[in-house]
Amino acid sequence: MNLKDLTGTKYPIIQGGMANIATGDFAAAVSNAGGLGLVASGGMNAEALREQIRICKSKTDKPFGVNLMLMNPDVDNIAQMLIEEKVQFITTGAGNPGKYMKGWKEMGAKVFPVVASVALAKVMVRAGADAVIAEGGESGGHVGDMTTMTLLPQVVAAVDVPVIAAGGIASGEQMAAAMLLGACGAQVGTCLLVSEECPIHENYKQALIKAKDNATTVTGRSQGAPVRILKNEMAREYLKLEAAGADRDQLEQITLGGLRRAVVDGDILRGSVMAGQVCGQLTAIRPVATILDELYVNAKHSLSCASSIDI
Repeated sequence: MNLKDLTGTKYPIIQGGMANIATGDFAAAVSNAGGLGLVASGGMNAEALREQIRICKSKTDKPFGVNLMLMNPDVDNIAQMLIEEKVQFITTGAGNPGKYMKGWKEMGAKVFPVVASVALAKVMVRAGADAVIAEGGESGGHVGDMTTMTLLPQVVAAVDVPVIAAGGIASGEQMAAAMLLGACGAQVGTCLLVSEECPIHENYKQALIKAKDNATTVTGRSQGAPVRILKNEMAREYLKLEAAGADRDQLEQITLGGLRRAVVDGDILRGSVMAGQVCGQLTAIRPVATILDELYVNAKHSLSCASSIDI
C-alpha cells in the first residue's frame, strides 16, 4: 500500500511532529501543499493544542493530523480531546498509546506510532496501529540508536502493516531508497524547517543553510534521552559536562528552554537547534510546496531509473 492511499494526500509524505514548530498554521500549509501536515503537542496542554487544531481546520480542507508525545503531562486530556475534535490521523512518540487506541479507533482515526526498534514496532501493531513510522537516528530531535537503512527493512520484515520511513530523508533519491527498502512513504522534518512557511526564527533557518555534513551532534545519551542538535556553544558545554559525569539536574539547567530560545528568539549559540544529519544538504529557503513536489518528482524519477542499474 502506498501512503497516499492511507492518508488521501497528494504525496506519500508526512511532516514530522516538531515541538514548538509544528503549529496549526504550519500543518495547514503542509497539507495544502500535498503532504500530511501534523500539529505537534510538545509543550502544550489539551486546550492549547485544541486551539492549534482548530486553526489548522480553519486553514485547510485537506487531511491533517496531530503528533502526540506520550510523555506530555496532560496526555490523558489530550488523548480525549483528539476524540472530541475528531482528529483523523494521530502519530505518537515516547511511549505506548495502547490505552488510548480503542477510543481513537472507534472515533475513526488512523494511528501511526513512531518506533526506533523492531520490538517496539511489534508492540505497536499488537496495540492496533494502522502503520508504524520507522525513524532512524539520523533524524533531528529525540533519536534512537539504529540508522534508517538498518531499521527500516527489519521493521518491514517484522510487521504486517505499512511502514513509513523517517530520518535522513531530504531528497527524492533518499525517499526512493526508502521505498526500495519497503517503505510505503516518508516522514520528513529537517528539510521542511527551511521552508518559507516554517515559523522558526530566520537565524535558525540560516544556521541550517550554512550547516555542513558533520554539523550535528547527539546530547543526552548518558541520560537515556538522546537528542540530535546542531553543534554550538550550548551543545559543547553539555557534552563536556556529560563526559565528566554530571547528573540530570546539572544537564537540564543547560538545556532548559533551549528549543524556545532557538525557535522564537533565534539564539543559535545557546539554543537547542534541533536538526537531522541531512542539514548539510539544505541550500535555500523555498516554499513548502516546492520542497514537497521536488521530493516526490525526484523520487519517482529515481525509482523509474532503478531498474536500469546494472550490478
